[in-house]
Amino acid sequence: MGRAFEKRKHKMFARSDKMAKLFTKYGREIAMAVKASGSDPDMNPRLRTAVQNAKGVNMPKDRIDAAIKRAASKDESNYVEVVYSGYGPKGVAILIETATDNPTRTVANIRSYLNRADGSLGTSGSLDFIFTRKGVFTISLQGLNPEELELELIDAGLEEIEVEGDEAILITAFEDFAKMQKALEAQKIHVTNAEFQQFANNFMELSGENAEKIHELIDKIESDEDVQSVYHNMKEVNE
Repeated sequence: MGRAFEKRKHKMFARSDKMAKLFTKYGREIAMAVKASGSDPDMNPRLRTAVQNAKGVNMPKDRIDAAIKRAASKDESNYVEVVYSGYGPKGVAILIETATDNPTRTVANIRSYLNRADGSLGTSGSLDFIFTRKGVFTISLQGLNPEELELELIDAGLEEIEVEGDEAILITAFEDFAKMQKALEAQKIHVTNAEFQQFANNFMELSGENAEKIHELIDKIESDEDVQSVYHNMKEVNE
């Protein structure tokens, strides 16, 4: 009974930690959007997207409103987006996107995580040939036909559509993000998440303990408060 309780408690805390991390992530996206273009979502597409994403992870409305209000004040920290390139064990490429009010602290932490895992921090842009940034939209398929939708959105830059249950994931080129966003809004299609993601162009195949080391490193990096997203090019294979 004791062990079962401990497992349930661990899962509960894990879910809680993940939710807190998401709230922090989207709270910072809201702050940066407000600082960049104002606190009115109707006049600020980036803020509108950030609020939409926050709602998609069930961030309470009062927390969203508070984040906008804080960002509009002069007392709120100014967050900057910094992308770090690095390598983990066995040469796995790792791209780390951060939102930080103290880049000196952030880069020191990132370097420490990589060094302790026998990895290294690379120079800015050194992984541009490995990763391609694309737009990714998650939408509700309620009342929609995926095949018809695919045809309708080709002109908006749709490259790929993946159906997962009652949702679909739409992938566009980076430069077509705004075009797709406008097309979905025009058709009143419910978007639960819209963001840029990095896609690996080639992979390093690892298995067993080597793959586990990468997972542990990624978990450590993702736990950092300043880290928004982490991408890698490891492909895990069976031994």
